[in-house]
Amino acid sequence: MSNDTQLSLFNESSFNQKDLIPTDSKIPIPTDTYAKIDDLAQHCRICQRCELGKTRTHAVVGRGNLQATIMIIGEAPGQQEDETGLPFVGKSGQLLDKILASVELNPDNDVYICNIVKCRPPENRVPTPDEMAACKPYLLEQIRLVNPKIILLTGATAVKAVTGDKRQITKIRGQWLEWSGRLCMPIFHPSYLLRNPSKDKGSPKWLMWQDIQAVRGKFDEIRNHG
Repeated sequence: MSNDTQLSLFNESSFNQKDLIPTDSKIPIPTDTYAKIDDLAQHCRICQRCELGKTRTHAVVGRGNLQATIMIIGEAPGQQEDETGLPFVGKSGQLLDKILASVELNPDNDVYICNIVKCRPPENRVPTPDEMAACKPYLLEQIRLVNPKIILLTGATAVKAVTGDKRQITKIRGQWLEWSGRLCMPIFHPSYLLRNPSKDKGSPKWLMWQDIQAVRGKFDEIRNHG
């Protein structure tokens, strides 16, 4: 009987610990905490692990195929994302979808899109290290659940937050990096491309065209060889 009682107490404490995840950034989020993205999203919607929870309209968890080969990770939601609850739906998102379509990658079927932090920073500022640290365990669980073969990291903030690499995006974009057993490529953030409209050889848009073709090639290689 005492064993049953101990087991009951253990299960109850485990349950309560999980319930505390959205309320306190000091509570860890261990691997395998969530069985599916919906469970994770439920926590994100009520999350107060950092100050951004106080000012959001919607938590922005992700969009696309939950079994996608490619995951695209951005920095943080903007105003339109905060209003809709979906990542990359503003001008940057529209350009991202066009970039994917240019090499016949379907945003709904071939990729899953999310951000380092799930709530919009005020005035679209860069998320603070504390905000990223509070939210990163959710991202790591998303990566585990989607299990992509390729991860595209849009912009230096995403690269640094995921891999710890602090180099400028201009120095490392287009290079394949291995992180946690997965192939990662840093790419320009679409907002950077919107600010640099030139398509001349060597321009950011021209470089992005080279990079997305390399991604398509790797996508085909993975698909053809299982």
